[in-house]
Amino acid sequence: MQLDKAKKRIAKQVNKGFDGYPQITLAYFGTTADCATEVVVGFIAEEGAEVQEQRFTSSSGDVRQDEAIQSVLVKIIERANARTVTEIVQ
Repeated sequence: MQLDKAKKRIAKQVNKGFDGYPQITLAYFGTTADCATEVVVGFIAEEGAEVQEQRFTSSSGDVRQDEAIQSVLVKIIERANARTVTEIVQ
């Protein structure tokens, strides 16, 4: 999947806002706001359920510009049938 296409699909899900569960949270971490070297994907199946997390890191730069990682995030969102996707940049 192309990087731009993956980013647009994720942005479309994020822009829909809260629509119930299951919920996916994408938390980007890095040394600066401009370069996120890690993304933590949180999955919540239902209200009150424990969060399941998976981490992806990039040693070559920003994970938001890594086509492979962005494509994996899209697949995770699709396979989880996520109704809500939120994005956090730290």
